[in-house]
Amino acid sequence: MSSAVKIRPATVEDVPLILGFIKKLAEYEKLSHEVVATEELLAESLFGAKPYAEVIIASAQLTPESPYKPAGMALFFHNFSTFLGRPGIYLEDLFVDVEYRGKGIGKKLLTQLAVIAKERSCERYEWVCLDWNKPSREFYESLGAKPQNQWIIHRVEGKSLDDLAAL
Repeated sequence: MSSAVKIRPATVEDVPLILGFIKKLAEYEKLSHEVVATEELLAESLFGAKPYAEVIIASAQLTPESPYKPAGMALFFHNFSTFLGRPGIYLEDLFVDVEYRGKGIGKKLLTQLAVIAKERSCERYEWVCLDWNKPSREFYESLGAKPQNQWIIHRVEGKSLDDLAAL
């Protein structure tokens, strides 16, 4: 069953909602212990003088008579392909609240990001998915996403980042 869905850019007033979605996503991914984001950090990072990412919010009706309520979000930012010489979009987080899953909202958020990518002359739109999250991987592949198994993600954070910056 599909729901009536409206998608809009987030505003600074949405920061508490965004943080709530981030915490729910972390819980689903069994990573709640890693969330240190605060409303203040998100407000500055998303809506401050130099925004580092953007968010779109999906609001949906569960029935034609019910009001629209926040149902999910997609947090994304631009990256760049040197090989293509063009920008891309990197989807950091896609989240749909439990009661709204299976109603086409995730697909609508992903589709809206594809529209944004095309409007901004992006040549790629990519994201990562946890290896154990088979339902999501299958969903993404059903939309035409192709796993990039030849790439391994590397990360430097915390003390390792401090040490590297001090070299």
